[in-house]
Amino acid sequence: MYRSVRFDADAAHADAWSDALLEAGALSVDISDPHAGERGEVALYGEPDTPPPGLWPLSRISALFAEDADTRRALRDAAATIGLPLPSAEAVDVPEQDWVRITQAQFAPIRIDEGFWIVPSWCDPPEPGATTLRLDPGLAFGTGSHPTTRLCLQWLKAEIAAGARVLDYGCGSGILAIAAARLGASSVEGTDLDPQALAASRANAAANGVEASFVAPERLPARTYDVVVANILANPLMMLAPLLAQRTRLGGRIALSGILTSQSDDVAAAYRPWFTLAPWRADEGWVLMTGARLA
Repeated sequence: MYRSVRFDADAAHADAWSDALLEAGALSVDISDPHAGERGEVALYGEPDTPPPGLWPLSRISALFAEDADTRRALRDAAATIGLPLPSAEAVDVPEQDWVRITQAQFAPIRIDEGFWIVPSWCDPPEPGATTLRLDPGLAFGTGSHPTTRLCLQWLKAEIAAGARVLDYGCGSGILAIAAARLGASSVEGTDLDPQALAASRANAAANGVEASFVAPERLPARTYDVVVANILANPLMMLAPLLAQRTRLGGRIALSGILTSQSDDVAAAYRPWFTLAPWRADEGWVLMTGARLA
């Protein structure tokens, strides 16, 4: 059993309350929108790698304490530390729960295509005889649930040729490289700037029993590939056009995802010196673009 103390504070003081409560013995502190789920809910958005600006004008502070903690004293100490009046707070009991089981329940097998599934390690394969990739959610992007990843997986299933040499640029969890290997590629490599992504990719490849190499971009061997697949975002993809073209052999195929349908013309223009890119399939406003290297 735990004890939770909740109260509302101005955004200008929310971070100070959080720090002071942790110093006063709180196990954790959460800051949220007090109107979440209501008509007055305020959505905050940020760009990748950039947090949203500020907090909610009125922020809900929730501090979690051990069951036997003196929460009133902790609240008084926190108020004294930051020099603010004692707030009107609500204290409620929080029962002990199996957080691992609760988290796992949020992730079920994902059907990518006919006979093709992404299955967490704690679930049984839903379709005997299907191609099944074992993948648990982790620090690296790519579990198969996002449309951009689904598009890449569907493209690989439809287009990969037996014996192909494949490069997964921006590998994240390694899911695309692993899928390529399971679908018949003879040589698979992945690369990412994030060391955690490389570690996750290697672990996921081992869990799926496939041979794949994952290295930082500067350690990629000097070779071209039959297939280059990159699931990133439109702006990085456009900047990477010369590099990805150099990695694709003449006549080889490229598949690019992470592109909004409204961005497809700009991406096609960036790759036009080497490829004639065309949309292959769209999903929830995202599009995968593909083409063969002609120059």
